[in-house]
Amino acid sequence: MLRISMLKLSVTASCSLLFSFSLIGQAQADSMSALIAQKSAQSTTSYRYPDVSHQAPTVLPAFLSGNYDNVDSKYLPLLSSAETQSSPAAREVVSTARKMALNERTIIQGGCWDYLNAVFNRAGVTRDTVHKGIYGQGPYASSGEIEVGDWLYYINHGYNDVEHSGLFVGWVDERAKQALILSYAGENRREPARYRVYDLSNVYQIMRPSV
Repeated sequence: MLRISMLKLSVTASCSLLFSFSLIGQAQADSMSALIAQKSAQSTTSYRYPDVSHQAPTVLPAFLSGNYDNVDSKYLPLLSSAETQSSPAAREVVSTARKMALNERTIIQGGCWDYLNAVFNRAGVTRDTVHKGIYGQGPYASSGEIEVGDWLYYINHGYNDVEHSGLFVGWVDERAKQALILSYAGENRREPARYRVYDLSNVYQIMRPSV
């Protein structure tokens, strides 16, 4: 009888202890849940997603609103920028060249030198040689020496490495020395000048427009 009473007492004590642990565990779980909910509420109210900046579409000026077969339309913003953000002398040259190439589709007897000479004459500017090297020998100009409106002499790596000259409009990829150039083929092709991307790794002469 005593053994049964002791067994009942032991079982009762164990159940009480388990119930106590259960209450403690439940209290800790409730406390943890409340803490998580509090942190979640704080993070929800304090964090803001960064604003997404939307770049306004490029609006081209009226003088570049036509359809042209001698310039890729994706380069028109670069041409517009060259014409509006350059020095006065360079602006005259770039603007005159654009009118001759895109609007008038002017044909000049001769080659690239004759065409650019006509551009500079019509723009009413003179030219100063700011860098002079020798074809095939250099020294060659760095990209930092070249400005909008410059008359460049360079090795044409896209056509048998011949010497060529063109009007610098702007960098398409300065690191890779890729630039938009107004180029005139001549050679009795009866074609207007065109804007094309050239490799300017080897520019050996720069002539800059001045008033």
